[in-house]
Amino acid sequence: MPLASQIAPHIPLLRRFARALTGSQRAGDRYVTALLEALVADTSIFPTQDNPKVGLYQAFLALWSSLDVNLKADEPGGGVLQPAERNLQAIAPLPRQAFLLTSVEGFSRDEAGEILGVPAGEVDTLIDQASKDIASQVATSVLIIEDEPLIAMDIEAMVEDLGHRVTGIARTHEEAIGLCRKERPGIVLADIQLADGSSGLEAVNEILQSMSVPVVFITAFPERLLTGERPEPAYLVTKPFQPQTVAALISQALFFEQGAEKAA
Repeated sequence: MPLASQIAPHIPLLRRFARALTGSQRAGDRYVTALLEALVADTSIFPTQDNPKVGLYQAFLALWSSLDVNLKADEPGGGVLQPAERNLQAIAPLPRQAFLLTSVEGFSRDEAGEILGVPAGEVDTLIDQASKDIASQVATSVLIIEDEPLIAMDIEAMVEDLGHRVTGIARTHEEAIGLCRKERPGIVLADIQLADGSSGLEAVNEILQSMSVPVVFITAFPERLLTGERPEPAYLVTKPFQPQTVAALISQALFFEQGAEKAA
């Protein structure tokens, strides 16, 4: 089977990983585009791999760690990565890569080790380090936009276990806007389809017109939001979700937000 056919089904999820890794939709997409362009020019750089998804992520992180690519991506005037430049010092180190690969992308310890080029036993050490980083995150306030009561309760309990405070739970577009006006949240967790038929994406876009706040979207169909068209969310959790997946993306979103504030 041609390489393009083998990797095509995994490209949307690679974009999700790249965006979570960089903290930016545009930056993440730029790296994915750079990888695809490199593969078009020379397919021999793709790892010899029985599992094409593992090979794809392995090739991506090999490119990610390339000094030349990073320099070209962030050249002044390059345009694409300009909004992410203030976060360059906060780019995820190896522990966060291991955490995202296992917690968000669902790779096994062995697969993550193969992707990262480290022994599987070392992956556990990296994940432990990332967990310590997460535990040290500054607590913040969370707005939950979710129309399913049981899911909302699960999310509320989970974020409170992480040390955060829930400012409110909105079931509709109107409720979400009202809660944001009442108290500005430090992060928003949003479903896509809301109780009154309104869109969580539209609610978030309206919120972002009046304030800057990191957002993690929660949806049963992430591929529908990873089409390559803009605007697209940078942080996506797939339903049904694992608590560690949501924790990972909350951590990553806050990590870049705090890094940006310090740089500013």
